[in-house]
Amino acid sequence: MGGAGPDEGPLRQIQLDGFWMDRTEVTNAAFERFVLATGHVTAAEKVPVVPGAPPEVLVPGSIGFRVPDREVPLNDHMAWWEWTKGADWRHPEGPGSSIADRMDHPVVHVSWEDAVAYGEWAGKRLPTEAEWEYAARGGLDRKEYPWGDAMPAGSPTANLWQGKFPGENTAADGFTGTAPVGSYPPNGYGLHDMAGNVWEWCQDWYRAEYSSSASRVNPQGPESSHDPREPGLPKRVRRGGSYLCSDLYCIGYRTAARMASEPESSHQHTGFRCVRSGPGPE
Repeated sequence: MGGAGPDEGPLRQIQLDGFWMDRTEVTNAAFERFVLATGHVTAAEKVPVVPGAPPEVLVPGSIGFRVPDREVPLNDHMAWWEWTKGADWRHPEGPGSSIADRMDHPVVHVSWEDAVAYGEWAGKRLPTEAEWEYAARGGLDRKEYPWGDAMPAGSPTANLWQGKFPGENTAADGFTGTAPVGSYPPNGYGLHDMAGNVWEWCQDWYRAEYSSSASRVNPQGPESSHDPREPGLPKRVRRGGSYLCSDLYCIGYRTAARMASEPESSHQHTGFRCVRSGPGPE
C-alpha cells in the first residue's frame, strides 16, 4: 500500500487458533472497577526513576499532547508532545481535568504493564500482534483499513484528526479528543474502534523486521526488542492509531501500521483491549 511503513513487511500468511476479543477498548469505568478491586497504582501515578535527573522534576505524570502555538515542522514531534505533571488515567489533561463525564471513553495514560495487570485481573490478556491485526481486518483480505481500501464518503467511520496537524482539528468526526467507545460502526467481526480513538497495546516485543524463522502458527512475536531508531530502549508494540492520527502525518489508523513504545511509558492517546482464548463468548 502507498502509506506502508518500512517495518510492516514482509507480507506473511499465518495460522491462528480461535480467540475472543473485547468489542471495544477498555473504558474508564472498567478500569476504575479494576483499580477499586485491586488497589492498582498506574505507572503515571508513581514517581519516575530517572538516574541523574534533578529531584524537582521527578514527579508523577505522563506524556500529553498540546497544540503548538505556532506552525511547526512535522519532523519535530517534541513540538506537540510534553511531559505533563499530574496527568494520569483519572486526569487525562493533567491536574484539574477529570473523567467524570468520560466513563464510557477508553482509558488512557496506561502503560503496557498496567494493561497486563488489568488483563490478569479480568481473566484475559493482551492480544498478540498477529491476533490484533487479524481481528482488525474483520474478515477482509489485505485491505488498507478495517472497512476497505478507501475512506468512505458521508458519515465518519473512525475518530481521527481532521484538519492541518498538529495545529488545527476541525472535529469533523465529532470529537477533538477520545470518543465514547462504540461511537462508530464496527468492522466485519463486530469490533469497534480498531482504527483511531486510541492506540492499543499488544503483547509482543517490537522489532523493525520479521525473522524468516518466526513461527507462522500462533506467532507470539520476537523474544526481544530492537528499534534501530533507539536501539538501547526495549519496546512493545502498539496498533490501531488514535484520534491524533492524520492522513497528513502518521496515517497510524491503517490496519498494518505499527508503533513502538517502552512498556513503562504512558500517553494521552494510548489504551488497550483484551482477548481471551478458548471456546465460547462471554
